[in-house]
Amino acid sequence: MRGMSPTHDVAIVGLGAMGSAAARELSRRGLSVAGFDRFAPPHALGSSHGKSRIIREAYFEDPAYVPMVRHAWGLWEELERETGARLLMRTGGLMVGPPDGALVRGSLASAAAHDLPHETLDAAGIRRRVPAFHPADGMAGVWEPNAGVLFPEAGIAALLASARRAGASIHPDEAVISWRADERGVEVRTARGTYSADRLVLASGAWMSSLLAGLALPLQVERVVLFWFEPAGDAAAFDPERFPIFILEHERDRYIYGFPRLDGQVKIARHHEGEPVDPDRVRREVLPAEAESLRATFRRFLPAADGRLREQAVCMYTNTPDGHFVLGAHPQHPRVTVVSACSGHGFKFAPAIGGIVADLVTTGGTGWEIGLFSPARFAARPV
Repeated sequence: MRGMSPTHDVAIVGLGAMGSAAARELSRRGLSVAGFDRFAPPHALGSSHGKSRIIREAYFEDPAYVPMVRHAWGLWEELERETGARLLMRTGGLMVGPPDGALVRGSLASAAAHDLPHETLDAAGIRRRVPAFHPADGMAGVWEPNAGVLFPEAGIAALLASARRAGASIHPDEAVISWRADERGVEVRTARGTYSADRLVLASGAWMSSLLAGLALPLQVERVVLFWFEPAGDAAAFDPERFPIFILEHERDRYIYGFPRLDGQVKIARHHEGEPVDPDRVRREVLPAEAESLRATFRRFLPAADGRLREQAVCMYTNTPDGHFVLGAHPQHPRVTVVSACSGHGFKFAPAIGGIVADLVTTGGTGWEIGLFSPARFAARPV
């Protein structure tokens, strides 16, 4: 900034999945990094929590995601080796829905485009493969062996520990109030002080809009509820050796997803359909009717999972209109990189996106094809 020499190479706002991964990669590349978060990550107040996240390759949202998620698999494994923490578990994955629905059709398109190992199943084949699953006659399934579970809290803790070892300065419980940028650098103001840097990464998830007040990015924050049930039937049928991660398109463009039994509980939740919220005023209380509504949906397909409710939690999706990420240079400030708004399916990509962010910060470009994620696709304009 004018009259100030940057004290860091990069400041990062938000240390959830994307911010912590960017902090690690930038620090490992030798840059001086300061990372800020309004809470103390890993925490349960944003989007990167809930004990488990799905990682899958046959990506129904778009085949363009497949190379990135395959790269992320290897990076998560590398982080496991570095830290000694258990971060992921391969269980296989099952996508179930109408044969011509978005889930099955999109999964098959990605599998074909990238020659992924997979198997197409009819309803009887689904029942044989996963006896606890009771699909309706006429449903189809896509089985992919290279899918599994990520442990998000452990993942963020490992990313931040690695970043710290590489020299990053991490500032928990220090919310960023404002920032500004010019041709000389950037300035970040928090309740505790003012910091200068050469570059800025905005990775604040549900709070992104408050830091992009000068842009008309159409982001909407959604409240999403997670539930953990104790199986009512054969509990062993839900063990990871017998039950995979799954996504179910139970009606056209309506989805639930779930996990094998971990710590005695089966986690099941809706994908989207939550209420719009202000992230500072999100309703954390979960009503009994919300659990009953989910039960009414899944008990037809997973009757043995319909046991005692053990836990529940609230998280937030930050959604774009097209469901794709936001990743790229700020349209008005080339020193600022915008990353996040992951629309509820971004966690698995975190270490790969951390590398892309580091490319953008250090070279202004990347070898990865990220046009799908450009902030400019929304014709962002000053307001």
